[in-house]
Amino acid sequence: MDVLNLAAESAVTVRNKLEFPNLFGGTEIEYYRGFEVFGVPIYWYGVLIAIGILLACLYVFRRIEKDFGLSKDRAFDVIFAATIIGFVCARIYFCVFTTLNPDSPKNYTFVTTFTEIRDGGIAIYGGIIGAVLGGFLFCKLRKVHFTTMLDVAALGFLIGQAIGRWGNFVNQEAYGADCPTDWIFAMKGSLITSQGITGVVHPCFLYESVWCALGFIFLHIYSKKLRTFDGEVFLLYIAWYGLERFFVEGLRTDSLMAGNFRVSQIVAAVSCGLALAAFVVFKILTKKKNIPLYVNSGASAELLESDRKAEEERKSKKEAKKNQPAESILGEDEEDKPAEEPEKAEEPAEAVDESPEIIGEAEETAEENTQADEGKGE
Repeated sequence: MDVLNLAAESAVTVRNKLEFPNLFGGTEIEYYRGFEVFGVPIYWYGVLIAIGILLACLYVFRRIEKDFGLSKDRAFDVIFAATIIGFVCARIYFCVFTTLNPDSPKNYTFVTTFTEIRDGGIAIYGGIIGAVLGGFLFCKLRKVHFTTMLDVAALGFLIGQAIGRWGNFVNQEAYGADCPTDWIFAMKGSLITSQGITGVVHPCFLYESVWCALGFIFLHIYSKKLRTFDGEVFLLYIAWYGLERFFVEGLRTDSLMAGNFRVSQIVAAVSCGLALAAFVVFKILTKKKNIPLYVNSGASAELLESDRKAEEERKSKKEAKKNQPAESILGEDEEDKPAEEPEKAEEPAEAVDESPEIIGEAEETAEENTQADEGKGE
């Protein structure tokens, strides 16, 4: 824990240097890896990932209803749950293959590695797998069309990856060795040098960030003009990313290993091949059977209309609830006025009850007067 505290302290107090000797005649950048908020160190790595997720969500919600025919409210629940599950699985994936790596320290276990959250470590393929599985589950629960959700999510993945990879830039990680000294993007940095690497290295994070940004532009246009079946954009995303990751992973020095094999390189090759094969098969089937996109189907319009009516009903009930106290007060004021009149109407009933006594007293008085008159006559 002392080591982690020291690392956190150095992140906000020690300036790091990054150099690109061949870029624009030599470019140097100095920066801190983080900053403090109320004494708590915040890493730029996490901030950049959060920005990537935020921008991805803004883009997704801008297009999800109009272009994909999905309910924003239902999709939000799916995205929220899938994001959390994705991060957990990204961490599990990293920890599993870190502990399986024969070069890892002997005291590394899955539990100790997983719980040292501030020590970092997530793997994008674990995140994608977790997000897809979590998304499938919550799509079923919230009645969201799964393959359509995959299409719009793929575009969000590319935005998040393009921005999030710059967290590796700040940490000076995800780099590749054996870089030609005259390569325009050759890089060296203070953190890299501290690990015993004195030469220039490949900025693998930069290659992946640019590749994902180009992939987003391509698939954004493709999804608007050329998409013919649900799940098509997602399959192209898997193939696009897998192609880049297979080659760039071969340059990296920090790959997750399974024996002598780079895990991400194997996953990239297999997923790229399967995605391209599935793309061709579904393209042919869609054309042959003339299957419409979900956004053009009656099911999409029906569900959106149902959600719209439900939302209007909720709003009207909420409005009625707001107006209810004022109406009840007004009703009480109106009821108070007629309430006084029945009390006055009950007074004759009291007079009727007392009338026998009055009559009795009158009769006694009459008898006394009669006796007095008789006495006078006697």
